[in-house]
Amino acid sequence: MSVDAVLLPGFVGTTLPAWVAERLRGGLAGVCLYGENVESLAQLHTLVGQIRQARPDALIAIDEEGGDVTRLHYLDGSPYPGAALLGRIDDVELTAVVGRAVANDLAAIGVDLNLAPVADVNSDPRNPVIGVRSFGADPELAARHIAAFTAAHESAGVATSVKHFPGHGDTAADSHLALPVVDVPLDVLRARDLPPFRAAIEAGARTVMTSHILLPQVDPDGPATFSSRILGDLLRGELGFDGVIVSDALDMAGASGEIGIPAAAAKALAAGCDLLCLGTGGTPEQLDAIADAVRAVDPVRLGDAVARVGALVESLRAGPAPRESWGISTDDLADAFAVVDGAVPAPDAMLVVVETIANIAVGLAPWGPAAAGATVVRLNAGDPLPPGLAPDAPIVLVAKDVHRHREVAALAELVRATRPGSLIVDMGWPSGSVDVATYGASRGVGIALLHWLRARGWRG
Repeated sequence: MSVDAVLLPGFVGTTLPAWVAERLRGGLAGVCLYGENVESLAQLHTLVGQIRQARPDALIAIDEEGGDVTRLHYLDGSPYPGAALLGRIDDVELTAVVGRAVANDLAAIGVDLNLAPVADVNSDPRNPVIGVRSFGADPELAARHIAAFTAAHESAGVATSVKHFPGHGDTAADSHLALPVVDVPLDVLRARDLPPFRAAIEAGARTVMTSHILLPQVDPDGPATFSSRILGDLLRGELGFDGVIVSDALDMAGASGEIGIPAAAAKALAAGCDLLCLGTGGTPEQLDAIADAVRAVDPVRLGDAVARVGALVESLRAGPAPRESWGISTDDLADAFAVVDGAVPAPDAMLVVVETIANIAVGLAPWGPAAAGATVVRLNAGDPLPPGLAPDAPIVLVAKDVHRHREVAALAELVRATRPGSLIVDMGWPSGSVDVATYGASRGVGIALLHWLRARGWRG
């Protein structure tokens, strides 16, 4: 029994490497595609065809959350509102429409496993990696929207992977870069973090993704991905999940930073993960090293994982459902923005976009008004305003997570104090005083922001 049957590696490039094709023909479960694998939808369609030629029933996974985190639209930004804005609108029928539309887009390309949606309750506004990827800070609201998105997405024939169990919302660290700690008792998790996962399971989620988070009051010995207490007793036992447990990418520091990917793969499999997402940049040598490490895992556990992955593949053979169109006006999106009373842009205000370091999940996908086609002045966090701008000339200052970035917050206060008619727009998860908060920065939300500004007299 080959461990390849439970591995989901990434790879470098926009065509299928020969070594991946060979492993697929030999039984590799599938691959995970990332932004760097995409240069156009036509190219992506060709790449998926190459994968299918090597193994017709390969799992092809991707992160397409329908908002800031996008792979299909990595070059132009997603047309859909993300989870936080959908939560603000709080129309579960609209959330279902978006979930089905995202699944339709994936099915049209040939992708059959979406590593989404995000079920995390964003209870810490400082969260550097979840934020607007979450439906909100209220467990009941998040649960009803997760259920709507999941049911609609699954009904379109593309499997979901609800993430990041048992919840990545109460963290001030990014598990791509470190091992976050959520030091709360199990009762808090049950009341705050688990309701969206329970709702997603009841709505038909075929897979659940783990988090690389340490929960010392539940299991002090390792992150959730390595915890049979969390994956077995809690997810399988208490929540009754019988589908495939997918590890979050094992190249993340929260999983393999101290022990390496092969050892992390063995620990995840032993703890109850069935499908091991390895992250970007895989190699045949990496897969061989994982196979060596997994020899120490109980073969019964490996056999169970192989069987669960096989059942998932079998469930996908029915193929996608017929496509359905989706539609929502930009005014409907803008109506859900949080706007300070009296906030109106000056007609001649310059549109200034401040770039900060994007988290790894979002990557470099275009965002906001620039993705929507507006002419903008771009600054990096810490840069001064452009030279030649009159000292009191108004601007519309646009950034993500303004108050999580000290330099951006300082610039916002300077603009507010010295430039009458200016507006501060936060397209992330707001945690301080701004004039407009859009709760997302996808291209679709950027278009809605431009409509909102122009409807109020801005002539940009």
